[in-house]
Amino acid sequence: MLLLAGSAFAQSDPRPQFEVASIKQSPAQMPNQAAVGLHIDGAQVRCNYLALREYLVMAYQVKPNQIIGPDWIATERFDIAAKIPQGSNREKIREMIQSLLEDRFQLKTHRDKKEFPVYGLTQAKGGLKIKPLPPDPEDANRHAFDMTASGSAAGVNIDFGGGSSLSLTPGKFQVKKLSLTQFCDALSRFADRPVVDMTEAPGLYEFSVDLTPEDYRALLIRSAINAGVSLPPEAMRALEGVSGDSLFLSLQSAGLKMETRKAPLDVLVVDSISKTPTEN
Repeated sequence: MLLLAGSAFAQSDPRPQFEVASIKQSPAQMPNQAAVGLHIDGAQVRCNYLALREYLVMAYQVKPNQIIGPDWIATERFDIAAKIPQGSNREKIREMIQSLLEDRFQLKTHRDKKEFPVYGLTQAKGGLKIKPLPPDPEDANRHAFDMTASGSAAGVNIDFGGGSSLSLTPGKFQVKKLSLTQFCDALSRFADRPVVDMTEAPGLYEFSVDLTPEDYRALLIRSAINAGVSLPPEAMRALEGVSGDSLFLSLQSAGLKMETRKAPLDVLVVDSISKTPTEN
């Protein structure tokens, strides 16, 4: 019986891996702007200008500010081109990225839990004033790994594919075809702390959020900080005294409320990681 059990254990499925993968340091982009992308086309996975921290976010399903590791993982950027083995389940791509990071960057991590100051998004008194979009059969074909993002002094746009996007333009946040959980995850990239969905509201939504010029500038600066962009001291000083009230008040018009809270969140602790990947 013990021999049979040992044999069954030994024959368990190996960890999913890409068939082949190339990792290269990303070429520099124009100052004060950035364009990143993640696409799956057939059996090919292509990622460009993503920081190592972004790969950890994808692979381990945590937010950027839930990763504890060296500062440089937010600034060292790499392009990855990989081939998915024929017949593989695309839902295993996260595990394939984990295997790639662990093999090529000698990554070692462990999970922990930590209490964070967060913004909790809840339903305001009286409930939501926005309605979920009607079901779209095409949503079932939309893959979680298809995203492009670009940012400059003129704003930030994140395209999740399938008509889903979030854009920050002067004076406005525009949300298209996102769940409130997705909205919170994206908003965390513009905030000084994680934003957690506590609405328990299903479905996809479209709405806009008006912002004062001061709050727009602060969100733009924080998005650059969270993306690992080095900013001059005068940009950091522009955050002083900014309240974010216009964001909070505008959300109320959609029946949403954002509150400061504390919440225990999962964290990914990077125990060790190499700055240079092993050869392709």
